[in-house]
Amino acid sequence: MWSKSYSKKVKSVKASQLWKIWSDINQWHTWQKDVDFARLDGNFIPGNFFILKPKGGPKVRIELLSVSENKEFTDLTRFPLARMYGAHQFIEVNGELEIKTTISIEGPLAFLWRKLVAEDVANSLPAQTESLIEKARNG
Repeated sequence: MWSKSYSKKVKSVKASQLWKIWSDINQWHTWQKDVDFARLDGNFIPGNFFILKPKGGPKVRIELLSVSENKEFTDLTRFPLARMYGAHQFIEVNGELEIKTTISIEGPLAFLWRKLVAEDVANSLPAQTESLIEKARNG
């Protein structure tokens, strides 16, 4: 399994502010520059699926595996012979909030999907996190 994490600590935003943005999948395109659109029909709960269309890429179907309001959610993208997980966490420690995202990929063709998709997703995490923080601060 290959895995890469990115985290940033902030004092000026609350987990509930960030959660409101993350859980509104249909608005991801308004703050993520690399997303054409994302669509969730239904609630932000485990077992539901959403469609994500990255700029320059094909639509992908992503499953919400776990959801704990204001704390974390994990999603799963299935590729032929590989699975990519996105674990998104808000960790409160000593008055600071750590925003942490981990991308991991496993399966017989993980090495291929790592090169085709996972590394680009992982490399976009710093910019994505900054956009999330900015959206939370500016509404």
